[in-house]
Amino acid sequence: MLKSYKADLHLHSVLSPCGDLEMSPVNIIAKSKELGLQIIGLTDHNCTQQCVVTQKLGAENDIFVLCGAEVTTKEEIHCLSFFGKEEELNAFQEFLDLHLPKIQNDEDRFGYQLIVDEEENIIGEKEYLLISALDVGIEELYHVVHNLNGLFIPAHVNKPANSLMSQLGFIPPDLKADGLEISRHITKEAFLKKNAYLKKFSFIQDSDAHYIHLMGETYCFFHIENRTFEEICKAFKKEDGRFIELIEEQSGV
Repeated sequence: MLKSYKADLHLHSVLSPCGDLEMSPVNIIAKSKELGLQIIGLTDHNCTQQCVVTQKLGAENDIFVLCGAEVTTKEEIHCLSFFGKEEELNAFQEFLDLHLPKIQNDEDRFGYQLIVDEEENIIGEKEYLLISALDVGIEELYHVVHNLNGLFIPAHVNKPANSLMSQLGFIPPDLKADGLEISRHITKEAFLKKNAYLKKFSFIQDSDAHYIHLMGETYCFFHIENRTFEEICKAFKKEDGRFIELIEEQSGV
C-alpha cells in the first residue's frame, strides 16, 4: 500500500559557503521535524561530507535523509545527485575532489565551509571554494552518477541563473536525467504548457534553503510504499504506481 511522504530534496548546510551557520545537521533535522518533512535531501555545493551525520540524526528522528550534492558542471549548470549507499557516496566525493578547481576559499567574501558533528562541534573545513564549477560537463556527470547507481536531477531548470535554461537557452529533448527540478516561481502546469516535450519527466519542487526559516517553503509529495532509496527511484521512474506530486497538483492551484 502506497503512502504519501512530504519531501524537500534541496537543502544546504554549514558546509556550503552560502549556507547560514544555523544550518547544522542538528538544526536541519529539528526544523524538518517541526515542519512535518518526512524525506529531505542534503545537497551542499560540490561536497557530500555533511551527509552521513545528517542521515544518522535523521534516522533517530524518523526523517529519511537522501545523501548527495548540488554539483556545478563546467557549463555552470546546477545538478542534484543522490546515492543510496555510503560507499557510492564516498566514491562520488573522490570524484568531486578530483574535479573541483583548487581555488582557495575566501571566507570573508564567500563564507565558511564547515564540517560539523552531531553535537555541532567543528571537525573539519573545506579548503577549496565549493561553489566553483567542476571541469566536467553535464552529460559526463550524468554517466558518473549512474555508474554509481545514483539519481541525477538537473536543479531549478527554469531559474535565470545556473540552470539548463539560463546556460543553454533551452532544455535538450534528449537530455539524460532521472527527473527535473523546477523552482517555486512556476507551476508544473505552466512549465509544461511552454515545454510539453518534457512531460515524460518526473518533477520535484524544493526550497533550495540556505537558511533555517526557508526550509520547507516549497516541497512535494512522494507516493511510495516506504522511505528507501529504491522506492524513491521508483517514484522518479513512475514504476509500480509510485509517483511524485507537487503542491499545486494537490491543491488544484
